[in-house]
Amino acid sequence: MPQTLLLSGISGFIAKHVAARLLLAGHEVRGSLRTPARRDEVRAALLPAVGAEALDRLSFVTLDLESDAGWQEAASGVDAVVHTASPFPVAQPKDPQVLIRPAVEGTLRALRAARNAGVDRVVLTSSTAAVTNTAKAGPQDESDWCNPDAPDTSAYSRSKTLAEQAAWAFAKETGLQLTTINPGFVMGPPLDRHYGSSIGVIRRLLRGKDPMVPMLDFPVVDVRDVADLHLRAVERPDVAGLRILGVAGNMTMPAMAATLKRSFPDRRIATRVAPRPLLRMLALFDPQIRAILPAIGQSHPMSNARARQVLGMDFIAPEEALLASARWLIANGEV
Repeated sequence: MPQTLLLSGISGFIAKHVAARLLLAGHEVRGSLRTPARRDEVRAALLPAVGAEALDRLSFVTLDLESDAGWQEAASGVDAVVHTASPFPVAQPKDPQVLIRPAVEGTLRALRAARNAGVDRVVLTSSTAAVTNTAKAGPQDESDWCNPDAPDTSAYSRSKTLAEQAAWAFAKETGLQLTTINPGFVMGPPLDRHYGSSIGVIRRLLRGKDPMVPMLDFPVVDVRDVADLHLRAVERPDVAGLRILGVAGNMTMPAMAATLKRSFPDRRIATRVAPRPLLRMLALFDPQIRAILPAIGQSHPMSNARARQVLGMDFIAPEEALLASARWLIANGEV
């Protein structure tokens, strides 16, 4: 049955794909933007993906994660809220609260708006960053949590963890039917040139900006699968109360580079692994490198059993997600 859905942060890389899947499934989407000036941008991105008829079911509201203005009105009359909006940095900020405050307060603002408007169903976009327990060996699943107080926990991981924990506490207190989708490093073809930090990493590899690559290991997923997870969660009220990991598998950055090099041999793509001492030295001058230092050499495989068994997901392979990203970047002159 078609539903009316409030989708926060619709201009985001993931959110545009979520909007496309919801619209193609016949739902009405009320997308939130911080500024109404981006309406045409979002419409232009979605039109080739969904067509004019589906796009007629899209409307917009203006909302800010750090302001109460408009939230309850935006949630009025909807069947569910899909909350994707959250800050995502390229480099970790000097003040962690720059990320944590809007993530936590914005999530609670969306959930309070839903409750006050009489909406009892929320699907929240969290992250594997809220799952990764660096003190645990072996595969991790939905029962695991990042320790936000650990000294090596980044501001981003703290923001996602604290925001999701606040959401679950709110749901328990109020009876709100909450499901979280926890995607890993999100790859796949963007719908426009506003594609965020994860595709920016692939762009950096393709441009050959660095002579070596760090030994980073990511739980990865295609954005199209992330969108499908959101759609399935919206349409399956029986998954209320569940966290669901969106992960196709793990892939290291050197493996990404090697895959890209094989597929695009004419491109100057670095495949050598950067030694840790070199990275420590570079981190003194480069905040992006400084942000990744604690994760160098670590591997935390994630289980996607719940997504496969409960939601029937069949994930796009990591290599195909990576190459889909690369093909889009090349075809659109981004590298």
